[in-house]
Amino acid sequence: MLTLRKLAERINHLYVWISGATLVMMMALGFGNVISRVLWRPIRGSFEIIGFLGAVTIALSLGFTQIQKNHVAVDIITHKYSKTWRKLTAALSYMITAPFFLVAAWQVGVWGKTILQSGETSETLRIAYYPFIFIVALGFLFLSLTLFLDLFQVINTLMMDRRKKNEP
Repeated sequence: MLTLRKLAERINHLYVWISGATLVMMMALGFGNVISRVLWRPIRGSFEIIGFLGAVTIALSLGFTQIQKNHVAVDIITHKYSKTWRKLTAALSYMITAPFFLVAAWQVGVWGKTILQSGETSETLRIAYYPFIFIVALGFLFLSLTLFLDLFQVINTLMMDRRKKNEP
């Protein structure tokens, strides 16, 4: 399990670097579009490209955000729970969200396959956008993997806590 976690962390770390690069590209294109609009005319298809890059930026940063626990959490009620109950609610949350994002990855992948087979392209620049759809599916897949690993870790911790409690 530790090897799988380390592999997932390395892949998600690579994805977050790619995500950062796409974010920089989005900013550069947006800035270039503003300057171009003032000096001459807007860059054709800039909104389209920024949209695709935005999808990549968000999708590839999901797993890393989960690893770092940098997501928004509302713990108005759970912060009053005991340590054990917090772990149990975390486990329940992971049991719900991990399969959800696995199904989301699968369905987005199916949609990407449909777009690939139809040959559909973007409106302005005629870019085949199925690769971006597959990247979003990949982001959901690695988020799901990270959530499953977190679930196993919480279950393992709960079992270890229980063993310690039962020791004389």
